[in-house]
Amino acid sequence: MAVLITCSVTEDHAVGSDNVTAIADQVWSLGQTCPDGFTVDVRTMQLQTEGIAVSYAATQNSHTREQLEDVVTHALHHDGYVGGWYDSLSGRYYFDSSRLYPDSLLGEAVRFGLENGQQDIYILTINVNLDLSGKVAQVVSRDTLYVGTTGDYRPLSFCEPVTGEYWGFGIEMAREIAARLGVKVKFVKTSWPTLTEDVLSEPQLFDMAIGGITITDARKETMMMSDGYLGNGKTILCRAADAGRFRSLDDVDKPEVRVMVNPGGLNEKFANQNLKHARIIVHPRNEEIPSLIARGDADVMITEITEAPYYVNTDTLLAAPLLNTPFTHGEIGVLMQKGQDDLILLVNSIIRKMKADGSLRRLHDKYGLVYVF
Repeated sequence: MAVLITCSVTEDHAVGSDNVTAIADQVWSLGQTCPDGFTVDVRTMQLQTEGIAVSYAATQNSHTREQLEDVVTHALHHDGYVGGWYDSLSGRYYFDSSRLYPDSLLGEAVRFGLENGQQDIYILTINVNLDLSGKVAQVVSRDTLYVGTTGDYRPLSFCEPVTGEYWGFGIEMAREIAARLGVKVKFVKTSWPTLTEDVLSEPQLFDMAIGGITITDARKETMMMSDGYLGNGKTILCRAADAGRFRSLDDVDKPEVRVMVNPGGLNEKFANQNLKHARIIVHPRNEEIPSLIARGDADVMITEITEAPYYVNTDTLLAAPLLNTPFTHGEIGVLMQKGQDDLILLVNSIIRKMKADGSLRRLHDKYGLVYVF
């Protein structure tokens, strides 16, 4: 455990040489006991466990005890933090004067790191080095996060046809990620039939996709998916007058039942795999299917427990009789190309933080969604 000391720094930041020597001794000892790395406030000798540490270019390649005094002097003249770690390959210690950013200012931390020629920055809160040659730095440099979304899936992702405005639970998640990066967000239209093709396209159409995308092993074979931020499961939407007619999947799977699904997604896949007798109708626009069910163009819509409550609450002609007993159980996450490890780490850290601080549950409540975490 580090010993607490105080540093006398006058308003013009003059630092006595004896004081610098004493502090450097403390940091050097800390380096021996924390070879895997540390960030310390040299004004108090308190180890830092939260925030984002970024090194200054001025103190790069400082290894020796003598060079450490220069690092401490620089830190006391600037932000007051020193980072260090031991490189077992070279047998050298590395010490740097650092700037510490709160987690909410990741974008600013990335920009400062790039300005100072750093290869990476260190996120203490999640114990991760963020590679500044990776995807996150690219997004920050262009000041925009491009997010693919279908815009046809109330209340997760919907694009108003007149205004072109996007809204929904997934849209707010995308905006939270962009805010954490300190950049703007731009939504790019995709579709369920072309989702995989669009995610894998080169050049990329967008950095990640969001909005009702179920985490599956098949998707993870060719792409990356984040941790789940919303629980889901297959259920049905039908006319309220027919609610008593459908009490199980067997009740749906009858020759006289017309089942409507959108093309290319997991709803169509589920219907084809599980309904051997019902008549399956593929309709190109997912957002139109509930109204078609309400007016009798089909009997049942295969949907998710994330989508069905919205339509039941907004149209008295509709019902979701099996909402509390879904046919499947899964989670919805963020989809992106492989090779964007830094971005997936960041997205997962945001999801974990939102679960921990209650903001994810509050967002569920806003949209009337079931919280399963």
